Amino acid sequence: MRGYQNYKTQSINTMTKGELLLLLYDELVKRLIQAELALDKKEFESFEASVQRGIEIITYLDDTLDMKYEVSHGLTKLYEHFTYELGRAKIGRNPEPLGRVKKMVSELRDAFREAQKTGDSGR
Repeated sequence: MRGYQNYKTQSINTMTKGELLLLLYDELVKRLIQAELALDKKEFESFEASVQRGIEIITYLDDTLDMKYEVSHGLTKLYEHFTYELGRAKIGRNPEPLGRVKKMVSELRDAFREAQKTGDSGR
């Protein structure tokens, strides 16, 4: 098991910033899907843990923004909105804000993925 953990750590350490960003967005979408499934099954502890992990990922994404770029200011506002909506979903065990955030995060992830492809093809 230790060998696998070392492999994972090494893989992450050799990723580009773009690859790491996509990995975080993939994990965020995964957690939001898990939250939806848990809520459907009324597994509230799992639901809350998945939403909380999503909020932690969003906080990390926000904390790592380089504010010298104008797009970062827009992303900060978007991340604040995501956090607010997920808080509403968690407190009220409400699937609507969760679904809205998942949709927006998925679209943002797809946009970053497309930008990564465009950037890679320019090399």
